[in-house]
Amino acid sequence: MEKEHPHVTYGYSITPHMTSIPAIRTHDLPPDIELSPVEDFNTLDIDPRVLSGIRDCSFTHPTPIQAKSLPYTLAGFDLIGQAQTGTGKTAAFLITIFQKLLTEKPKGKKTPRALIIAPTRELAVQIEDEAKRLGAHTGLSCAAVYGGVDYKKQADTVRSGVDIVVGTPGRLIDYMKQSALATSGVEILVIDEADRLLDMGFIQDLRFIMRRLPSYNARQTFLFSATINFRVIEATYHYMKIPVEVSVTPEQITVEEVTQSLFHVEKKNKFRLLLGLIERIDTDRFLIFSNTKRGVNMVADRLNRNGISAQALSGDVPQRKRLKVVEQFMKGEINVVVATDVASRGLHIDDVGSVINYDLPQNPEDYVHRIGRTARAGKTGIAVSIVGEDDAYYLEPVESFIGGKIPYSMATADDLGVETASPPQKKKKQSQRKGGRRKYSQNPSHNNA
Repeated sequence: MEKEHPHVTYGYSITPHMTSIPAIRTHDLPPDIELSPVEDFNTLDIDPRVLSGIRDCSFTHPTPIQAKSLPYTLAGFDLIGQAQTGTGKTAAFLITIFQKLLTEKPKGKKTPRALIIAPTRELAVQIEDEAKRLGAHTGLSCAAVYGGVDYKKQADTVRSGVDIVVGTPGRLIDYMKQSALATSGVEILVIDEADRLLDMGFIQDLRFIMRRLPSYNARQTFLFSATINFRVIEATYHYMKIPVEVSVTPEQITVEEVTQSLFHVEKKNKFRLLLGLIERIDTDRFLIFSNTKRGVNMVADRLNRNGISAQALSGDVPQRKRLKVVEQFMKGEINVVVATDVASRGLHIDDVGSVINYDLPQNPEDYVHRIGRTARAGKTGIAVSIVGEDDAYYLEPVESFIGGKIPYSMATADDLGVETASPPQKKKKQSQRKGGRRKYSQNPSHNNA
């Protein structure tokens, strides 16, 4: 029988009656105490340099996840935070990191004091960018490490001494094994998009990293994600003090500001329907999702052949180009991006007016993350799904997960766009015998050619 872990408790039944942050640690937290949410950043007892960064980022009032989590994280508690994408989870943990690093002396030289683990390169870069904006007045340094770019340059940056390191699991482990990344001085660990990390098969990598960090008693640990399930908690509870659980996930899983709809259409007419949607929907930027890299390339290629400039975003695209595509899309220099689910998490892109699911996702949770790319920061957005014969298998699980039916229509001829360029033809394979030999022709002249 496995030993129980007395430092782990979940599902507090608590009554709010406290109005200030107590000078206590998590292991002293009675199960009947709840701290009041923060209503204004200016009421927080934090360093003026951090407040200056908050103002620079135009953060006026805390989002729900920030309001609920900051009282605990600033008081030193470990925390499991659940909220939908685009609700300010990144700023919630960054504010705490800056405050802690500014008020406490470092435990070691040239070792990072905070470590943030992210599932994708794009998310790591965006966390780094937000950290640099939010911490512009603090004098603290931040660096992102991830695969696909200069290995030595990133290693030299980490060795030279960085306060905050953001990284993907693979590159972090590489640097730890090569002694380029020392972790003995880590005071705060953040696991961002934990469910996505597990979905991508990083469980063993996570455990490898956490086993090489200071004991959970000697550091503060935050786990943030859009969805929290038993698998996520089971994978990480060995490495946390008693964590406070904060959730702002509403009963309605999808965002109300997103207008959802779907079209049933024959598979052969899916692309023509996509053309019709792009033509009719009044928006500046489209984010189109396909389930496979091959599908992304096919859709992007056909759009370009039909006069619609589109860029592909998938794991096959070189890292530098992927980052460039995201940057251009955020600036409005690119209006149409076709992507796999590499873009469904963590990409904080404002003013994406419409998300189109060219393929319904096989994982129902990915539907929520995809449509969460629009209607951000209180704005409205449109999410349209194209459902062919093959996609119909995934519709019921999606609707079951979101707890409701998506309004649908049967695509008519009026909904279809005109494909001005013929789709690329598949190359016919030459007839071959077993073993790859050319088939012998009965015409002797053919055999001697």
